[in-house]
Amino acid sequence: MSGDEKGPVLQFATFQSSVDEGFWHGLSSLKLNKLKTDETPISIMGFYTPCSNPHVSSHLTLLAESLPTEPSDGLPTATTHGNRNKCSVPGTLYNTNTLEGYQSLDKKGLLQAEGKKIWEDIRSGKAEEDSSVLLRFLVVSFADLKKFHFYYSIAFPAVVLDPPATLVDLRPASEWFTLEEAESVSACCNEWRMSSLTADVPFFLVCISSNSNATIRPLKDFKACQHEDQKILFAFYDPYHGPNNPGWPLRNYLAFISARWNINKVQFLCYRENRGFADLGLSLVGEALIQPSQAWQDEEHVPKVIGWELNKERKVSRRVDLSTSMDPTRMVVSAADLNLKLMRWRALPSLNLNMLSSTKCLLLGAGTLGCQVARMLMAWGVRKITLVDNGKVAMSNPLRQSLYTHDDSLKGGTKKALAAAESLRKIFPAVEGEGIVMSIPMPGHPVPSKDEKNVLDDCKRLHDLVESHDAVFLLTDTRESRWLPTLLCANANKLTITAALGFDSFLVMRHGSGPLSASYESKAESVSSLSARVEEMSLPQSDSKPRLGCYFCNDVVAPVDSTANRTLDQQCTVTRPGLAPIASALAVELFVGILHHPLGISAEAEFGNSLDSGSSEQPLGILPHQIRGALSQFSQMILVGHSSNSCTACCPTVVSEYRKRGLDFVLQAINHPTYLEDLTGLTELMKSANSFDLDWDNATDDDDDDCVEI
Repeated sequence: MSGDEKGPVLQFATFQSSVDEGFWHGLSSLKLNKLKTDETPISIMGFYTPCSNPHVSSHLTLLAESLPTEPSDGLPTATTHGNRNKCSVPGTLYNTNTLEGYQSLDKKGLLQAEGKKIWEDIRSGKAEEDSSVLLRFLVVSFADLKKFHFYYSIAFPAVVLDPPATLVDLRPASEWFTLEEAESVSACCNEWRMSSLTADVPFFLVCISSNSNATIRPLKDFKACQHEDQKILFAFYDPYHGPNNPGWPLRNYLAFISARWNINKVQFLCYRENRGFADLGLSLVGEALIQPSQAWQDEEHVPKVIGWELNKERKVSRRVDLSTSMDPTRMVVSAADLNLKLMRWRALPSLNLNMLSSTKCLLLGAGTLGCQVARMLMAWGVRKITLVDNGKVAMSNPLRQSLYTHDDSLKGGTKKALAAAESLRKIFPAVEGEGIVMSIPMPGHPVPSKDEKNVLDDCKRLHDLVESHDAVFLLTDTRESRWLPTLLCANANKLTITAALGFDSFLVMRHGSGPLSASYESKAESVSSLSARVEEMSLPQSDSKPRLGCYFCNDVVAPVDSTANRTLDQQCTVTRPGLAPIASALAVELFVGILHHPLGISAEAEFGNSLDSGSSEQPLGILPHQIRGALSQFSQMILVGHSSNSCTACCPTVVSEYRKRGLDFVLQAINHPTYLEDLTGLTELMKSANSFDLDWDNATDDDDDDCVEI
């Protein structure tokens, strides 16, 4: 304490803050998902309690629940009124978008603005009704969400008393009260703290009558107490523990008492506790003299405000690094989602991350395409990925297939599906990656009777996998291996994407909805005329919009064994190295576009120059049916192909037959190459085509009158 001729100046112990790690996690989430680039100040809530330890002061604590769930909610709704361990204090948070913005903030101006709020609450009388406004605080921050570094400063605005208050007396409350008064005051304070109505009210009046009986009254009862001939102590929950100074809350309390009630001599009680009960040995009672400032008479005047909290280096700004304390998996999830959440700030506000993360994707084939598609899906936020493959990692694979390393190819090679799933988990621990080792039964590959049970088991397992996933990617390296998955997807009406590679060309396409889905009811009549058959295969029906075709809809023959009698360059997938990443990226982008389209898999095919598509523009752009590209010309085409009633994989006849006969139908299609052609009418179609003769007119015109001889 410093002294002068009027007595020592009353000095106050500074308030201290404690910011819980959960507050920063909550701010990160609020920033990414709600605030985005908005720097509008938001209302937050802090919590403190009376000092309860003779050696340690209480702090103003910021928790995850200090933040609102929505920026426009006002004060957080999670506060629990009446909680004796959480006295709620209103605050304001200014969070900037950049470190430079944080450093250039007008901190003095912000502090003065918060102090003005306190002064207005004092002058208006609001502080009588809600005394917590005397403890308003201010937080300015910048959250570096890439490094998990948080820069912040905290202020506890306090009105400067001019001239300053002088201290007349300060001693333990147990020495100030008589024994009877001390007993009564302790009982009243304990009752006040136990009541759910008053436990978290930090400022109150202690009134002591002439018979040593004490009562506690709220601030709004002050005028009534004045007429009852009793001593009045202005009490407050004191966070400070020391015996020589009152805590910081007394500063604005004295300003309120002087400005509101024009009192010059104030007796105050610094209420402190021990193990949850009043401790008058730790609590202090003091007396101070206040000389009102003449400037306060001017209603437009706002007193000077101080209150920035200083760190150990006597600086205002602080930095906390959570990168080392955060759970590694939680960190990688936050980092992985960062780019996607930033998309929602401006570029793509409608991006549905919950839908992406919950979509279950089945990848048939874990080769060059499968590896790339899996990684692209993770980049888009997909968290549930199942890979199906029966091959092993060869020494030539790791260079082109990005999920494998040289170690995976040693000792005969690890199964691709298992190695790929393990690699996904290493890249991103939060992914639910699963590898399934199995073969896909194929038409044109007859099954010996001794192997029929195993093949049928594979068929059933593939059926169950398709049913249990939301989207299926056909990424195998032979045409016939795509037939059964296409049939199963058409039957289950699943979102299906095909990607296929040539040497320098690729195809990426989405399959239309199933033929027996509610959206489409196709007729499966036998048509003998070649012209009628072609029209049925390619032209829309007049009474409804046509379905989009599948991978096999343009074929006029059933899939057959394409692996027999092939040279080495035909056995391997020989493609230009840049082709698979391009096709894989387009396949995943097409998938994301379908998920976000209102019509999903039933969405019509769109073109970049379509003006009459009838559909409103989607945030992710157009939704094509087929994308065919040629790397040799660096070109790309968007095409559309409608479903065919003679398709060997998705037409109503084939799907209906599968539903009737189940696995017996599949086995017959595998063992008998012409069965599918006979069933769908392709056999009849080819016969009609072969017998379709044209009469050419070979006669010459003898009339040369209209000819000019040269």
